[in-house]
Amino acid sequence: MAQKLILDADPGRDDAVAFMLAALSPEIELLGVSCVNGNRPVWECTENALRVFDLIGIDIPVYEGAALPLLTHLDRRRPIAIPRVAPCPIEGSLLEIPEATSKKRDTNAIQWLIETLMASDNDIVLAPIGPMTNIALAMRTEPRINDKIQEIIFMGGGSYGNVSPTAEFNIWMDPEAAKIVLQSGIKNITMVGLDATYKANVTRDECNELIAMGTAAARAAGEFTLGRIQAGEMAGVEAAPIHDALVTCAVIDRTVISTEHYHVAIETMPGLNDGRTVIDAHDGHYRPIEPNVHVALDADREKFVQMLKDILSTSC
Repeated sequence: MAQKLILDADPGRDDAVAFMLAALSPEIELLGVSCVNGNRPVWECTENALRVFDLIGIDIPVYEGAALPLLTHLDRRRPIAIPRVAPCPIEGSLLEIPEATSKKRDTNAIQWLIETLMASDNDIVLAPIGPMTNIALAMRTEPRINDKIQEIIFMGGGSYGNVSPTAEFNIWMDPEAAKIVLQSGIKNITMVGLDATYKANVTRDECNELIAMGTAAARAAGEFTLGRIQAGEMAGVEAAPIHDALVTCAVIDRTVISTEHYHVAIETMPGLNDGRTVIDAHDGHYRPIEPNVHVALDADREKFVQMLKDILSTSC
């Protein structure tokens, strides 16, 4: 049986590759995508999601969710959030693929998440690969969904940061939301953070191999990742990670990542550690504390790249 999956995202190039992997893999039944404010304003995230599924010719329901982080009055401490919460032109904010012809669903993403999870048989994996605002709002609105989620596997966090010395973007963008999710009591939570994703980078040559495969999905994934390489995400290296795609691959085959069970807390106080994922790798040495998250600390790069090639070479 294919694994039922919901992706919650703020697409984005790496989100787009995660979408295509999930939609094309026979191992996954992608129930829908809920969009959230993050890398882009939520309405542009929704348009990007629709563009991706139109490109590969697969009808996946797309729902639009939160347009603001939970605590918008604290945007002064996360100034990058400000242009994401009002309509404004952001260069390169829409994926350079044809405009969507399909339309978003009328239901709000938070309502759809609640209704879908409450009707489930505890068989849905929830994969937030952007800020976790939608998930936190759903949990606050209907706490019973916590018992209906098979697993949460999210892209975010790490032992170092990419938007500050200590914070990864998805967590930093709405740390209060991430804190709600990690304190939800859900037993099966997996964090795929920067420690793993930067080890699953894709080289320029591998991007060209994807493009040469000729399918819409492989070509788009190769071009999106080439753009990340050219932007210098890994300075001085002819490669780039596809952060969110690693989450989809881990849903398909968990051996693509290596995890340890630790306690993870989210720092929400203003300052240098705002948005930091505090990972207790000492197994409660300093004080008794129960592990709450399976933390991905490594990834099998070769397996990841092969999964990209195998799945994205598929034409629907």
